Amino acid sequence: MAEPVTSKAKKLPWSTKLIYGVGTIAFGIKDHGFNALLMIYYNQVLGLPAAWVGAAIMLAMVVDAILDPVVGQWSDNFRSKWGRRHPFMYASVIPVAIFYMLLWFPPAGASHVMLFAYLLVMTSITRTFIGIYEIPSTALLAEFTQDYHERTELVSYRYFFGVAGGIAMGIFVFSTIFSDDAASTGGLLDQTGYHTYAWIAAPLMAIAIFISSIGTHNRISSLLTPPRPERKSLLQTLKEMAGTLFHRVNAPIFIGSIFGSMGGGLYAALTIYMQTYFWQLNGDQIAVLTSSGLLGVILALVIALPLSKVFGKKWTTLALFSVTLLGIVAPVALRLSGFFPANGAANLLPLLFAFQAFVSMSVVAASILTASMIADATDQIQLTTGRQSEGLLFSAATFIGKTVSGMGVLMSGLMLTLVGFPDDAKPGAVAQSTVDNLALALTIATFIFTTTALIFMSFYPVSRSDHESAVETLAQRRAGPL
Repeated sequence: MAEPVTSKAKKLPWSTKLIYGVGTIAFGIKDHGFNALLMIYYNQVLGLPAAWVGAAIMLAMVVDAILDPVVGQWSDNFRSKWGRRHPFMYASVIPVAIFYMLLWFPPAGASHVMLFAYLLVMTSITRTFIGIYEIPSTALLAEFTQDYHERTELVSYRYFFGVAGGIAMGIFVFSTIFSDDAASTGGLLDQTGYHTYAWIAAPLMAIAIFISSIGTHNRISSLLTPPRPERKSLLQTLKEMAGTLFHRVNAPIFIGSIFGSMGGGLYAALTIYMQTYFWQLNGDQIAVLTSSGLLGVILALVIALPLSKVFGKKWTTLALFSVTLLGIVAPVALRLSGFFPANGAANLLPLLFAFQAFVSMSVVAASILTASMIADATDQIQLTTGRQSEGLLFSAATFIGKTVSGMGVLMSGLMLTLVGFPDDAKPGAVAQSTVDNLALALTIATFIFTTTALIFMSFYPVSRSDHESAVETLAQRRAGPL
């Protein structure tokens, strides 16, 4: 007699979770570079108008919008002795390092048009190869484990290394590469510092990707490999891709995350402007403030799983994103209302540190649960459509993540232009009304985008019982008749 079908599986060893998470260091370093440094480098250092920088990043994101789902679908349908995902991961290692390096070395004396074209091409290629690693790697999340809570734990490892990698690079950049005075030699407005950064960041990204890829290679044989799909026309394939992305289970996360990422991306792209011009912090102070993210990510790992066990993934995520919004809006609103310490005051940095740690904790914990919800959605979609589309679904998630640096930089460039922010601005020399207008516009936009995201995500329908039922049914289908 056949054994009873069960959805229980052996827990992943901690070493697999650890090595799997290490690869996101590359994504964290890239995100920090794109969010914190790219706009100010090409705008304030190289002199390319902010709107041009934003437009280049936005066009690169359009390329992503086309290629990311293709990579996801391709890896879903790919078959090899190294599995479906690892060949893509290995293929990205060297190109990621090369093109991220070149991004920070534009031709000397280039015109605005040439700089714009260079930024567009290098950003597009860098994003493409990051996606060739990140999409298949993230898709492994749904394949490594079907356990409802272990998925959240596995995502926590990924987010810890991704966020910690970006934060650690930020601390290093602002405390070691750049001096206190942004306008001095070796300061934030000196091009040589960005070259030093590139020589350090690019190899680290490649090493992280390679370690994660080779370190999880031994898991390939344990992964389920679905039958090779039948060949379909391009139109039919596109219809299936759209049907998967906008499936009633995935659509609330997909659409809500787009709005949330746009708000978060705008905030991330202008954070360095706020720190330098609105709060008038020096390099060492920015490094201290950046380090608050490490405290935040540790707290996020502590609270994400326990809260989701008590309140469920969806409601915990909605609450955490609401807390994030409060932490972003409150300091600026209090300052503009005259109820926050003045620049240079002894208690300014500790207060900003506390708010920043608060924001980092809530946004990382919410992001962990969002990724875990997407993994759960893959099972629900497979149950109703028969398609195993982890790569496609996580390509959408990766695309959304890239909107943080894409739409965010575009909107930040437009916002800087709208408020009349000068291109060659020295800290303390910009009109206070201009700086205040930038802060007010950023706060209002963040509130609108985040609130819209919360409304969409509230329609996510999968509970723990729904997930466990789907996993059990899929296990029975794979086992066949008893």
